[in-house]
Amino acid sequence: MAHFAKLGNNNIVERVEVVHNNIATDEQAGVDFLNNLYNTEDVWKQTSYNGNIRKNFAGIGYSYDQTRDAFIPPKPYESWILDETTCLWKAPVAYPTDGKEYDWNEDTTSWSEV
Repeated sequence: MAHFAKLGNNNIVERVEVVHNNIATDEQAGVDFLNNLYNTEDVWKQTSYNGNIRKNFAGIGYSYDQTRDAFIPPKPYESWILDETTCLWKAPVAYPTDGKEYDWNEDTTSWSEV
């Protein structure tokens, strides 16, 4: 099955639809099918669960970055940094590896033990 993300204002994903591979023989065929189905001229971008199309599987609220040709999740914290390779957000401080559980503390920009 092929998956397509509908983009709204500012290239934010509004929804994700599934189209059978017999119909979505390529991206344009899938886009045409969805626009014909809904009688619209919406912008759709193909996405995939395994990340081999546009880096990450699109979810509602994700943004599509045309320059990177990637879906990027919402930024979880102001201090987090975009990893240009994965287009995922990461903390400015590595997660501790001592086997304990931690949550991110934005006030201190550090990991706090749970």
